[in-house]
Amino acid sequence: MSLLRVPFSKWLKAGLLSISLLGPLAAGAQAPGTPVDLRCEYLTNPLGLDAPRPRLTWRLHDDRRGAVQAAYQLTVGPDSAAVARGAESGWTSGRVLSARQLVAYGGPVLRPFTKYYWRVRAWGGAGAAAASQVASFETGMMSQANWQGTWISDSRDVALRPAPYFRSTFEVPRGLKAARAYIAVAGLYELYINGRKVGNHRLDPMYTRFDRRTLYVTYDVTPYLRPGKNAVGVLLGNGWYNHQSTAVWYFHEAPWRNRPAFCLDLRLTQASGAVTTVTSGLNWKTALSPLVFNSIYTAEHYDARLEQPGWNTAAFDDAKWKPVMPRAAPSARIVAQALQPIRNVEAIPTKAVAKLNDTTYVFDLGRNISGVSQLRAQGPAGTVLRLKHGERRYPDGHVDQSNIDVHYRPTDKSDPFQTDIFTLGGKGEEVFMPSFNYKGFQYVEVTSSRPLALGAGSLTGYFMHSDVAPVGQVKSANPTLDKIWWATNNSYLSNLFGYPTDCPQREKNGWTGDAHIASETGLYNFDGITIYEKWLADHRDEQQPNGVLPSIIPSNGWGYEWGNGPDWTSTIAIIPWNIYLFYGDSKLLADCYGNLKRYVDHIEARSPTGLTDWGLGDWVPVKSKSPVELTSSVYYFTDASILAKAAKLLGHPADHARYAALAQKIRAAINAKYLNRQTNLYGSGVQTELSVPLYWGVVPDELRAKVAANLARRVAADNYHLDVGLLGTKAILGALSDNGQADVAYRLAAQETYPSWGWWMANGATTLYENWPIDAKSDISMNHIMFGEIGAWLYKGLGGIKPDPAQPGFKNVLLTPHFVAGLAHFEASHEGPYGTIRSAWQQHGSAVAYTATVPPNATATLLLPVGAGQAVYEAGQPLVSSRSGIRVGKVVGPLRQYQLAAGTYRLAIR
Repeated sequence: MSLLRVPFSKWLKAGLLSISLLGPLAAGAQAPGTPVDLRCEYLTNPLGLDAPRPRLTWRLHDDRRGAVQAAYQLTVGPDSAAVARGAESGWTSGRVLSARQLVAYGGPVLRPFTKYYWRVRAWGGAGAAAASQVASFETGMMSQANWQGTWISDSRDVALRPAPYFRSTFEVPRGLKAARAYIAVAGLYELYINGRKVGNHRLDPMYTRFDRRTLYVTYDVTPYLRPGKNAVGVLLGNGWYNHQSTAVWYFHEAPWRNRPAFCLDLRLTQASGAVTTVTSGLNWKTALSPLVFNSIYTAEHYDARLEQPGWNTAAFDDAKWKPVMPRAAPSARIVAQALQPIRNVEAIPTKAVAKLNDTTYVFDLGRNISGVSQLRAQGPAGTVLRLKHGERRYPDGHVDQSNIDVHYRPTDKSDPFQTDIFTLGGKGEEVFMPSFNYKGFQYVEVTSSRPLALGAGSLTGYFMHSDVAPVGQVKSANPTLDKIWWATNNSYLSNLFGYPTDCPQREKNGWTGDAHIASETGLYNFDGITIYEKWLADHRDEQQPNGVLPSIIPSNGWGYEWGNGPDWTSTIAIIPWNIYLFYGDSKLLADCYGNLKRYVDHIEARSPTGLTDWGLGDWVPVKSKSPVELTSSVYYFTDASILAKAAKLLGHPADHARYAALAQKIRAAINAKYLNRQTNLYGSGVQTELSVPLYWGVVPDELRAKVAANLARRVAADNYHLDVGLLGTKAILGALSDNGQADVAYRLAAQETYPSWGWWMANGATTLYENWPIDAKSDISMNHIMFGEIGAWLYKGLGGIKPDPAQPGFKNVLLTPHFVAGLAHFEASHEGPYGTIRSAWQQHGSAVAYTATVPPNATATLLLPVGAGQAVYEAGQPLVSSRSGIRVGKVVGPLRQYQLAAGTYRLAIR
């Protein structure tokens, strides 16, 4: 198994300290300079793409000092053997003198339903060439006109609770070469062929605004078929499409709401090239399933007595099933789902089980997760088991849901929150795991209607999330810091389900503010570009003609009136910009450019002075409240600044001039009202008021060090504890470490008493919380990502790893490590587009041993603090700096700048 598929939680336990084991080394013993890790649309050998000009990326397997790519040649075609030979049977880029490792396909129009093979040849600086292995991508529908199936359902009754089964049979002739299933669903589904579930995805398709864009998924089903009679079956779930539970966001009143429906095309290709398509249509039959209730929001109810064994096999007698009904497609845009799927990524065994009485057991997984529990039980038919999931327990041992039930609005007692109901069929050991739901929990209270014998092996938790590969690693001499990193990643993944959410239990909503605050944390730690590109398409679907975005995305219409504003919905600017910085890919910026313009223009129209009070402000602060006008105006400035940079990048000079001027107008207005130039304080001088202008570049350059010093004094006055909410948490650590106050930032980050991240760890947290006090009466989800910026700061503020906006995608890495007082050792690694970036240091008195790894075909700009009388050595020889005497804020000593080529450097400062 590739380490790219190992859950990050196992890395820490296994002591895998260097992610140089990832990516390029998967190439094994290939020659230096060989292109490896070939991906199309950031996926490995993907199926069912609709992109007309798919993006092709690769890396170089080359650990030599100074390794570069001087030129490349791409070959793409439908004949794998020809591509392997380098023959020009399809399209070739020709030999291109370029170091680029991200290139869009530029050949003839791609045909639908076609598998293309591709290979890249790269030339190094010395002129030697090496060729990659052959990779592939396969196109999907490419056009709405290519669908042949009919949208079908079993009913129009949105109140009908049991999930529907669908089935049909078909003949497969001998000589089958390949088979592909293309399925689009309004709701959720599981697809079966000849009794086997197809694939290992969970909760497909990903949630979108169903009446504006619907996703379809492609599967290679060749191994599932056999000559002769075959059967295809579909089980449909409600998901967000037919929300039967009630809560404050009115999803049960969504304008798209209807009984789930689907459309299926099953293309069978013979060795002769002949194609037969089996489609969903009126020849299908349907019946209600044992899944008697399913809600993405609350839980599932399953009655095993109603099972129909073999319902999805060819031999099943469906004479008692009824005909299906045709339905209109839910939207006019049925497009490919081209992103990492949700999976059961990690199985978590029960850590402890408590028997409260003969019918009640409480299972403890030992950590908080998003996902489902799987129960194994045996008992008489009709025995009812209730599985109540929660994050806390009462003193008497029962599961406590009082911290997560605040927004639930049940109409009766038939749909208990986060409580699965499983009725046994009485057929020996039975296994239950929800199909169309997930929860946030650590504890499961199982209550049975009859006494049952259960043990620790009876229940297993499955950590579910979008299965994004881990690309980051942090390890330090401070165990609390390592726990914070691990818990932050747990919360990030727990809130990644094809879109970023706020929490996996009581909401599952795509809160925009939470998402942009945590986006760098996600990108340093996980390969998440496909998720963000999908979610920003959701933004484009949701934006009003005047530019306004809702506070939660996707939305049924809720959130346009509350919770939005530039401090939250700056996602439309910040996330595309971060993707550009981390991947060097401007496509998402280009796709969202018009949307960002409309958004900024709307704020300008409603706030002509340059100041805006539109927003929520510094959500859930410790104690001090900062003016909403200050924080929202800073985000307005950030949006305008990003828009100006995007305009320049994308070739819109007039827009660049206009929005650069607007950004300066906003900056001047903020400083005119909130900056006291005599005291160098913003507002009343609390942590958020100082850190937000510092972090986002509002503070005049000549005053940055003085404002940062005031912030450090404010933190010291607060006894080196946090006094911030959501927006301040994003800014404070970076505002300090970027401006000569890294020691203060570390002391704040490593704090272990209230209020702090470490306080949560000291109290047993395995995820991040929604509120600083663990005994708060409200806002106390125990699995929130909104305070998760610290996960990114570890890379930026201690490791000093940052992308260079002038050469994004870590083509040039900015390395500015901070050797903070009180921490003997720190290391961070990130697998960027070019390969492994590593920054690691150890302190021995006043001496520092520093190791940097720069990936092949990249460079780095290294800034090191060097004290008076000290020098920097490599292999015992002084290292010559390109610049010295540089100062950034208040530093220990002058910074020396070094320009590094690719390779690993082991340096000593003494």
